[in-house]
Amino acid sequence: MHGFIERPRRPARTLAGLSLVVAGLALAGCGSADPVAYSGIASSAQLAPNPQDDTGHIPFRYATPVDWRSYSRIIVDPVAIYRGRDAQFGDMSEEDKAELARTMQARFAEKLKSRFALAGDPAPGTLRLRLTLTGASTSTPVLSTFSRVDIGGGLYNGVQAVRGGEGLFTGSVIYAAEIYDAPTGRLLNAFVSKQYPGSMNIGATFGSLDAAKTGIDKGADALVAQLQ
Repeated sequence: MHGFIERPRRPARTLAGLSLVVAGLALAGCGSADPVAYSGIASSAQLAPNPQDDTGHIPFRYATPVDWRSYSRIIVDPVAIYRGRDAQFGDMSEEDKAELARTMQARFAEKLKSRFALAGDPAPGTLRLRLTLTGASTSTPVLSTFSRVDIGGGLYNGVQAVRGGEGLFTGSVIYAAEIYDAPTGRLLNAFVSKQYPGSMNIGATFGSLDAAKTGIDKGADALVAQLQ
């Protein structure tokens, strides 16, 4: 028909990407779980908001002056799964919780071996680490990976990468760490941490627990750096 100008169609991939962003922003609006000072852990009364943390990774902390170089050994207690009413596991299965706890036990111990001798007795110069898995979320299969390569999802995740924020449809892990002087039982340091992979980390998106496990690795690395 004369005088009719057909408008170019928006590529389906772009439309899908924009839809993905809208869906992701809707999820972000609901918000993934923000850690709390869990009432059922031993150090809950000492934990306070951490004004030095602007990333959201360690929102609560308790610290005393410690010369970490005076410690050369560490006892890593079995990782506990938090059962308090303020736990933040959503609908995660008991099997997944147990798998994350096993992963945390193995990876924290392995990372800490680069700095300390693993010990079983509270001799002088020994720390005791108590880890409690207090919350976690799984990645959404397919969508988590697709959001890294799709145009719209990539834009959103790119912005989150600059901010150090969570990516779309990506899982995370939340835990409490309490560090004691093993011979005396005195609490030296405690914190609550939320960890997740970088928002553009495609490798951490394939399995439902991959992102949470990557978060565990990041948390273990951060602890080793803290105890230098």
